[in-house]
Amino acid sequence: MASKPDLFGGAAARKPAKDAPAKEPAGKGTPGESGYTAKDIEVLEGLEPVRRRPGMYIGGTDEKALHHLFAEVIDNAMDEAVAGHASVISVEMEEGGYVSVTDNGRGIPVDPHPKFPGKSALEVILTTLHSGGKFGSKAYSTSGGLHGVGVSVVNALSDHLEIEVARAQHLYRQTFSRGAPASELEDVGPVHNRRGTKVRFKPDPLIFGVSAHLKPQRVFTMTRAKAYLFAGVEVRWQCAPSLLVGVDNVPEKESFKFPGGLKDYLAATVEGRPLLTEFFAGKVEAEPGPGAVEWAIGWAEDGDAFTHSYCNTIPTPDGGTHESGLRTALLRGLRSYADLTGQGKRFKDVTSEDVMAGCISLLSVFIREPEFQGQTKEKLASAEAARLVDAIIRDPLDHWLANSPTQARKLIDRVVERAEDRMRRRAEKETLRKTATRKLRLPGKLADCTQDTAAGAELFIVEGDSAGGSAKQARQRQNQAVLPLRGKILNVANAGVEKLAQNQQLADLLLALGCGTKSSYRDEDLRYEKIIIMTDADVDGAHIASLLVTYFYREMPGLIRGGHLYLAVPPLYRITQGATTVYARDDAEREKLMATTFKGKKVDIGRFKGLGEMMPAQLRETTMDPKRRTMLRVEIAEDDEIETRAAVERLMGSKAEARFRFIQEHAQFAGELDV
Repeated sequence: MASKPDLFGGAAARKPAKDAPAKEPAGKGTPGESGYTAKDIEVLEGLEPVRRRPGMYIGGTDEKALHHLFAEVIDNAMDEAVAGHASVISVEMEEGGYVSVTDNGRGIPVDPHPKFPGKSALEVILTTLHSGGKFGSKAYSTSGGLHGVGVSVVNALSDHLEIEVARAQHLYRQTFSRGAPASELEDVGPVHNRRGTKVRFKPDPLIFGVSAHLKPQRVFTMTRAKAYLFAGVEVRWQCAPSLLVGVDNVPEKESFKFPGGLKDYLAATVEGRPLLTEFFAGKVEAEPGPGAVEWAIGWAEDGDAFTHSYCNTIPTPDGGTHESGLRTALLRGLRSYADLTGQGKRFKDVTSEDVMAGCISLLSVFIREPEFQGQTKEKLASAEAARLVDAIIRDPLDHWLANSPTQARKLIDRVVERAEDRMRRRAEKETLRKTATRKLRLPGKLADCTQDTAAGAELFIVEGDSAGGSAKQARQRQNQAVLPLRGKILNVANAGVEKLAQNQQLADLLLALGCGTKSSYRDEDLRYEKIIIMTDADVDGAHIASLLVTYFYREMPGLIRGGHLYLAVPPLYRITQGATTVYARDDAEREKLMATTFKGKKVDIGRFKGLGEMMPAQLRETTMDPKRRTMLRVEIAEDDEIETRAAVERLMGSKAEARFRFIQEHAQFAGELDV
């Protein structure tokens, strides 16, 4: 890839000092200008800018960006459905890395484009940035693709793309490769009972890597979500059986149509969770249009909240103005109801933060020409969206509260309790992180670090006093703390609230972290920047790590989302040959080292039975020293909240038969364990 030219000339472009001698004009190749001339200025044409800088258009070349290609294609099909021209969308994943999206809409125009002689409108759309039918308001009243770069970017970043258009009972086809036409537009011939557009593409391995492939689980989730977001469309799914080996909960074929829309979506998302209220849901068209707001809202007993929002069926994971409008509407509506029922004085200190604590909500808006922050459209910036959502939701909310006084009272009590708790915590917050009183309250087995700030501080959670002793000797006292736990902690996924409250080990851990749990979690109160689970490199260690990760996911999801939770990767083997000593994390790395580093030489191989058997110097060198260690950061799959929650419940929950079924289904992938 060519390096980016310095368009401003770097140091040579600075204004010379007043008394400096005049330089020769640029282009003469004078030594002071290092030969920087007009020929060094590149002009990228067509779709070449996309291939040179894909991050500018899809946010990068990682897995998230790879799946953004599919999002762009299915969003175009959904725009046809929302505009009332398509009723069926089909998605098919094929062997070889291909995925296709078909709709029965109007079909992309194929007639010659007036501004590009000799090119069809189809070819212009596929090969020219900022071209499409969504800049004005005639073809689409609302749509998600407004920049005119979506399908052309997919074309630019695809190894192969084939498009078929059925219009006026004729089928047209054209193929492309890496953004350039690979064939002319072909009139295949007459067709009957077919109309619309089919886009079949394969991401380019030169951009995303040879091993990068669209994941069936992720594509299936994105496909199903579209059916929830627009009740008037049927979405069909098909996947090659070979792609589903080892993939859970993804069918080979399925068809979706959800007449309940977001209400059905929310019910599926929170299935099995105890709710404080029934769902408050509805959909209202704006008058005068175009524009619409659909919502489904509830409050969970466990206080674990989320808001998933969409604009013109495009997910907006970073929120935006429509979410601001929702928070404003809920706060004003509840305050109005509190005043009406004589509870206004109790409600005076409530904020939108208190209202949204425990709130589980889905919000979808349809507006004309929305403004997003960035091409990947992850945050809505349209100011009118806030006003639209606030205005539309307020009246239905007033009616819902008035018609459900029991639920309204429970909700008011919960929100006021949250506000009082927030104010109490703020009043009790200490000005210094470590006071003598705070030190006395810390768990007895905690070997805390000496620095007073959370920035750079690390807490290692280890199993047992033996491992804790080695870790305490191996740590850097200034910024590394060690908390030993005794044995396997409580499995919070199948334990009751009372049992959880009585568990001393979890109480010690919560006290050491200082940040609270669930809706009371406060990232700014977290006493360490990194929380590192450090367990033995064996099956028991993996089990303990799984229990701890489950605890953090269920009780402190904000800690994971904040990027604070890590898994240490200690070695399982120590390999010595003469003065050379290396460490291997597992059997595979041991065999690789034997084949590459030692190549048949006689070596001494030691297997660590646990962290407690490692010398402090070894533990520091391999696992705790930031300059040498390897760590894995724990993240939550935000793109599929339903599947993430279901997986935790299936593997760690109270239903043993679900785990047994999982073991049966995946037994073929388990290798022999050397324990």
